[in-house]
Amino acid sequence: MNTELSGDWVELADAAEEGVHATASVDVAAPVVAVVGRPNVGKSTLVNRLIGRRQAVVEDKPGVTRDRVAYDAQWSGRRFTVVDTGGWEPDAKDRALAIARQAEVAVNTADVILFVVDTVVGPTDVDEAAVKMLRRSKKPVILIANKCDNQAIEMEAVALWSLGLGQPFPLSALHGRGSGDLLDAILAALPTAPPIVESGPRGPRRVALVGRPNVGKSSLLNRVAGEERSVVDSVAGTTVDPVDSLVELGGEVWQFVDTAGLRKRAGQASGTEYFASLRTAGAIEAAEVSVVLLDASEVISEQDQRLLTMVNEAGRALVLAFNKWDLVDTDRRWYLDKEIDRELKRIPWAIRVNISAATGRSIDRLAPALRTALASWEQRLPTGKLNAWLTALVQATPHPVRGGRAPRVLFATQASTQPPKFVIFTTGPLDPGYVRFIERKLREEFGFEGTPIEFSVRTRRSEKAAGNR
Repeated sequence: MNTELSGDWVELADAAEEGVHATASVDVAAPVVAVVGRPNVGKSTLVNRLIGRRQAVVEDKPGVTRDRVAYDAQWSGRRFTVVDTGGWEPDAKDRALAIARQAEVAVNTADVILFVVDTVVGPTDVDEAAVKMLRRSKKPVILIANKCDNQAIEMEAVALWSLGLGQPFPLSALHGRGSGDLLDAILAALPTAPPIVESGPRGPRRVALVGRPNVGKSSLLNRVAGEERSVVDSVAGTTVDPVDSLVELGGEVWQFVDTAGLRKRAGQASGTEYFASLRTAGAIEAAEVSVVLLDASEVISEQDQRLLTMVNEAGRALVLAFNKWDLVDTDRRWYLDKEIDRELKRIPWAIRVNISAATGRSIDRLAPALRTALASWEQRLPTGKLNAWLTALVQATPHPVRGGRAPRVLFATQASTQPPKFVIFTTGPLDPGYVRFIERKLREEFGFEGTPIEFSVRTRRSEKAAGNR
């Protein structure tokens, strides 16, 4: 293999040797603002208004938000956390009871509470029951008279004095009317000044929990968190918004994100399901590693394949967690091995763990798998070591001859990490099969377990053409 390189290629090699060092914002403890109220009063719309982006899923029907979901917010150079909650009801049962309990946990952990009431409807029995719950928390409460879209409706907010929480704060979360004044009032009500955002070392590693509906994502999050962090129900599609949780696993703090299960392609979904699919895709993009949960007791489905494709195309590290292993018998294990060989042959590099979120079986294997996948995702090979290995490889197994001649591999460099990306310089195009051969041998030699790898081939001919333009 020719090791005499052009100036451009030498610069590329030097850049690869230098590496990339990145910094991220510190996750300094920020004061918490909880948004609570009965169903369908506009809590998630208000959250989107406060954080300045459309992130919480909103639809014109009650019960869309089910978990308590935290979002970062800033105002006047200060940072705080806004927690969206599901609708609170005093006599809730079944899933509604779990949603109400999540709202109560948010109230008890908040520094300031925004109690949202529908001005058009006026105070209801549920609102009055919620006031009693809020008073028991002994936290400062700002009464939000929402849906004051014009001055005439704003006059109706006077009726909310009867709740005994002081002066109602007229607001239109949908149109933004009064939102700036509310943000000023929130900063004034917080017990301590919210911290200013600073840069520094990287915070907890972000892990996205993804999978089709009812595969056990929320159960797994609750298991690793050691508390009922997400609402769990046998009805598929309970989780809508991504739910962030800081959890300690394997002696390390991780930021787990529970996502909505995807039933349809984003282009075919509508309403809540459409926005939930966008949030799930965003959570995968924002994560460093994804744990894709598959139901070990059922066949690998098309939805599972689509999620794996999303993670792979996003270039994120990957751990496959086969959940509900306590339901798998000997016959099912035999069939599952055959399915894995057939359905997952395009990602043989993915790390696999067999777990049970319900019983806690092998949950302790998740942390080592995540660390291995992330280490591979960030692995960088020195250019000299890479080319010494590649020289031996192409000499032992040259590229097949096509049309009477075979392209020569001149040089390779690792252009970046997260995921690892390699550039191969040649005298002509390489067969896709030969590139796959190089990838397979690269993994056998250097690992890269749990991460996708990207290859690009640049020919001397294309280099000269680019220089002549």
